[in-house]
Amino acid sequence: MTCGELLVQLLESLGVEVVFGIPGVHTVELYRGLPATRIRHVTPRHEQGAGFMADGYARVTGKPGVCFIITGPGMTNILTPVAQAYADSVPMLVISSVNQTEQLGLGGGRLHELPSQRAIIAGATAFSHTLMRPDELPQMLARAFAVFYGARPRPVHIELPLNVITASADHVSPRIGTPPLRPAPAPEAIERAAAALERARSPVVLVGGGAIAAHEELPALVEALDAPTALTVNAKGLLPPGHPLSLGSYQSMPAVRALIASADVVLAIGTELGETDYDGIDFDGGLRIDGTLIRVDVDAEQLHGNFVADVPVLADARLAIQALTERLTPRTRTARSSAPNGARRVSQVRQQLQREVPARWRQQRRLLQILQDALPDLIIVGDSTQPVYAGNLSYEPRGPRSWFNSATGYGTLGYGLPAAVGAKLAAPHRPVVALVGDGGLQFTLGELSSAVEARAGVIVLLWNNYGYVEIKRYMEYRRIEPIGVDIYTPDFLTLARGFGCRAERVTSAGQLRELLQSAASAAAPTVIEVIEGAAFLADE
Repeated sequence: MTCGELLVQLLESLGVEVVFGIPGVHTVELYRGLPATRIRHVTPRHEQGAGFMADGYARVTGKPGVCFIITGPGMTNILTPVAQAYADSVPMLVISSVNQTEQLGLGGGRLHELPSQRAIIAGATAFSHTLMRPDELPQMLARAFAVFYGARPRPVHIELPLNVITASADHVSPRIGTPPLRPAPAPEAIERAAAALERARSPVVLVGGGAIAAHEELPALVEALDAPTALTVNAKGLLPPGHPLSLGSYQSMPAVRALIASADVVLAIGTELGETDYDGIDFDGGLRIDGTLIRVDVDAEQLHGNFVADVPVLADARLAIQALTERLTPRTRTARSSAPNGARRVSQVRQQLQREVPARWRQQRRLLQILQDALPDLIIVGDSTQPVYAGNLSYEPRGPRSWFNSATGYGTLGYGLPAAVGAKLAAPHRPVVALVGDGGLQFTLGELSSAVEARAGVIVLLWNNYGYVEIKRYMEYRRIEPIGVDIYTPDFLTLARGFGCRAERVTSAGQLRELLQSAASAAAPTVIEVIEGAAFLADE
């Protein structure tokens, strides 16, 4: 058995079900053992597509997305998806080849040679390792899965020199061990946090994607605290739509900023408190936290990032939420429930938000409402496009892992379509909508072909405004003559049909609903084009 064959056996034993990759002369030996496993291989049309598919798969399942990538250009092509996953704490395992051990770093002009692949990708991963002997493989995979399941999940890169992939691994023990569980909070930290929360008169809770596994536990905590609660983009769905204590995801709006600034205690759980979630409209640095700040995070360094915690709690978010809920005394819960004011505070803020929300977002909100009404159990995977920007504030999915996009964090274009393919492969029985703009779709349009091949029946909702309109508006706002934003727009419907997809332009809400419902069960992708300013989106 070669090292490459051992690798796929170990991946299967670790629960890997799908691998995304494009075979090349430097990776074919990684494929030798695949037929003997139950692992499915999906072939994207570009390594960037492989990384985004793995990202979408990971966000829906909570398990790492796995990629097989060739040396050199494969590595540089996948770097953007790796950086996006790093920014959003998404587990991703990138397995690549590299030139033979005796050739590394020599600059001999060999095929796909780079001075150092690890130096290129290391800054966007939890760690990057060159496997020098087959004996190291079980340990490195164990270390990678310890990151995915026991710490802050982020991408990991393991590269195998060509002579190591084919080296004998008959002598290597396949024992990996069990990934560690995430840490529970220290009792002293819970005591300090609970004491501050019991004294609070106007608490606010801020929840990020680090709490994504706590969808069952979070409502009990915020209800015990009677605290208005805001959810970041990656935490959407942790409170159900219409929950009386939910502020939605309007943290960047003045009304919610004022509420946060006035809170005597702020409990921040699994969130970076970063600008794309709390300062994502004007980027003016206006977020203020004047009260006692309690931060819960599995990453020790994050506890004092952006805002210094008065009470840091190093722990898994779900375990910390459980501990805090259990620790808050019955007297405190009774007192808050007998004189609740959290829902009143939320109602006042939401009324103000209706006045603050720009009128131009109304048609995007109307579009999102049609989607949710037609497909109640849908997953929306977004690119950087206008309806996504509006939805990042206003959209409220019915459950977690149902709304995510690339418009926050790293903020790349081209994410929506391939990530939606990965999401559909992860949840084949749920409708998956790729919400993309005409500019972003052209980055990864070729992945329609891989979606057809994989029978991933995603719905591509194309918001067509014939150019990079948001950037154009920003240039005009800054009094810069628009250049490079009025781009040529192809006939997407004809292109989509050429890839083997169904493709239609919709002109009414009824037509859109019918298309969505018929496309939800289709094996092939459906492209639905909506022109910005369509009259039916103005209906209320």
